[in-house]
Formats: sequence, structure tokens, C-alpha cells
Amino acid sequence: MGRAPIKVKELYYITHINNVPSILRRGILSHETIEREGITFTPIYNEEIVSKRKSITVPDGRSLWSFANFYFQPRNPMLYRVVFFSPPTKVNDVAVIGISMSVLNRPDIFITDGNAASQLSAIMSAQEGKKALSQIAKEIDKEYWTDEGGSKRKIMAECLVPGQISPMHIREIFVANHETADKLKMEISIPDLEIIPEPNMFFQPTAKIDLTSQLSLVEGDMFFSRMQTVTVSVNCVGVMGKGVASRAKYQFPDVYVVYQDLCRKRKLQMGKPYVYKRESSFDYQLADEPSTLVNANSETQFLLFATKDHWRYPADIGGIEKGLQWLVANYENEGITSLAIPALGCGLGRLEWSDVGPLMCKYLSKLNIPVWIYLPAEKKIPAKFLSKEYLLARM
Repeated sequence: MGRAPIKVKELYYITHINNVPSILRRGILSHETIEREGITFTPIYNEEIVSKRKSITVPDGRSLWSFANFYFQPRNPMLYRVVFFSPPTKVNDVAVIGISMSVLNRPDIFITDGNAASQLSAIMSAQEGKKALSQIAKEIDKEYWTDEGGSKRKIMAECLVPGQISPMHIREIFVANHETADKLKMEISIPDLEIIPEPNMFFQPTAKIDLTSQLSLVEGDMFFSRMQTVTVSVNCVGVMGKGVASRAKYQFPDVYVVYQDLCRKRKLQMGKPYVYKRESSFDYQLADEPSTLVNANSETQFLLFATKDHWRYPADIGGIEKGLQWLVANYENEGITSLAIPALGCGLGRLEWSDVGPLMCKYLSKLNIPVWIYLPAEKKIPAKFLSKEYLLARM
């Protein structure tokens, strides 16, 4: 059977948590309306970025400033920027408000096939835009984006609503964690309104277990960890076919070029990982309007860690241990200051976490830097294999 057609399920509005009580009373307003009515609010977007929208017009001549803008996919480059690069805003200050799709029935809306502020994006009437929704849905139904092929722009497709929308269209509110959800529930009292902790939406780990002051087990998306060094488990023949390696290949194409060159020259070997120091930060690729970023991670790199000789073979736990020994001996000279690393050889490598976990913790606990081990997503690991007693007993 083929995959079911992808559908747009909801619209989303990104805002500061301080603005939520006002939004629940007044609705979501355009910048023009907020300005005209003198409404006090807590800004969340970079002023330079927002002001650009004043000079961009929709087909009927009105400015984007006249519209409240809603995303079809909230986990996008703008939210990444808001969460990490909108001081003094922190992740606990951010809310994403879910809006009913009934808004699309308004004849006065416009729909874009990408970031409305981009010259490359089409701004379509309600009728034209609704015809394009199936294609828009394909572009936003992704766990990541790249600069290649315009996916970074396309995942930020918008619905533009003139003036304002009523609070009656608000369905739920997403926040980054339970702490923020509990705080917001105390401030508002609408019994039927759900406030949902959704850490993955906000690029946060969905779970984190601290084994030592520096070493943690993490569930979540490793490529959004913002650690200085991200580990990609690979083979030695230049094939990035599945799993973590495949994700790296498509999200960071430069890694694939370097990896293949290393394999051709036989420089990547079992027991001897390779540190690829990139010329640009992950943040410049992941955040919206990268030219205006302040305090981006200036130094980001990949650790290419061979777990098997050939992609057809199962992972080699002996070779993995030699690679970990190399890492302990060389991480300081290689300039590694923080590390995200998957459960090496688990999943597609067919090794068991019950064997790999204690081995990784034995060596990675010796690194005097923050280290996050990302647990395998393929299956649930019993709690006994995640305990300090089990994982650190062999140190």
C-alpha cells in the first residue's frame, strides 16, 4: 500500500508566553492592528526581520504588516531562531498556539508556498492557495530542512489573515515542557483549552537522564542538539544509506562529500574516527535570517565514527571500543568541547544497547566535556539498562 496523502492539520502562531492571556481575550492581531490600537505586548521576533514585512505586499497591494501570519509547520527555522537567538527570550518563554483549519474558509486570506518575506515565495489568493495545499503539505511534512532545493524557505509556508482572528479559533497551546505548561495553566482559566508540553517541537530532548555531571542519556533529535560536535556513525566504504548517516547526507551535504573522499583515500578506518571541522556553523543553516544572528555557535564539526567496515555487515563492537579509546586519547587535541553521539552500532548495526551502553559510558565518562548519548529510537530500552548502576558499574 502507498503512503496516505499528507494533509495540513492545523495552523500555528508563535508568540511570547506573556502575550497568551491577551490573545485569549482579543484574538490574534496583525502588527498594524496592534500598532493602531496601542496594545502593549512582549515582542519575540527580531525587529529588523519583522520590519522587512512592512515593505512586502500581497497581490491586492496591502502590506504583510496588515496580516496576522500563521505557519503550517511550527517546527521551522523561525522557531529555531526565536528559541535560541531572541534574547532575553528563552525556550520557557515561547508558546505555539494551534489554530483551527476553519480559518482557511475565509475568502480574504492569502496562502504562501514558503516564507512570505522571501522574494521566491508565491503569495496566492485563498482559492489558489487551497489548491496548492497538497504540495505545501509535502514540503512541511519533514523533520529537518536544508539550504538545498529551497526546503528551508518552503517549510515556512504561511497563511496570512487580515486584521485579526477571534479567540474562538484557538484549539490548544504548545509549550516546551511541563514546567511551562503548569505555569501557564495557573495564569489562565479556560477549562477546555489544552496546554500541551511538546519538547520536540521546540528542539528540546524529549527525555534526559543525567549519569554524571557531564554525561547524559538523551531521547530526541541529535542534529538539533546544538552541541559543538555531532557524531555520525558510518561504514568504511562510502555509503550513507540509512539511519543517522542518511540524515547527515541530506541535511548536511558537505559531510557526505568529505566522507566519500576519506573512504576513497582509505583514511577512515575502524578504530580511528575523523573530525571534520566545518567552515560554517550549524546555526547559520538551521535558523531563519542567518546574516543577523548574534552568538551563533561559531565552531561546529562532525565526528565520523566507523562502526563497521562494510554497510552490509553488522556493527563491530571491538572496532567501536577502539574508536572510543581513540576519542578519549584525542578529543582535546581535536578541539572537541561538547559532543552529541548516537548509541553506536545499535539499531541498523544490530548490536544491543545492553552491551553497547556500558561500553560507551565507560569511555565517554572520561571526557571532561558535556556528552549527550542519544538512545536508539528503534525500540524501547528497559529502565534497568538505563540506570547509573548498570551503565557505570564497569568504569
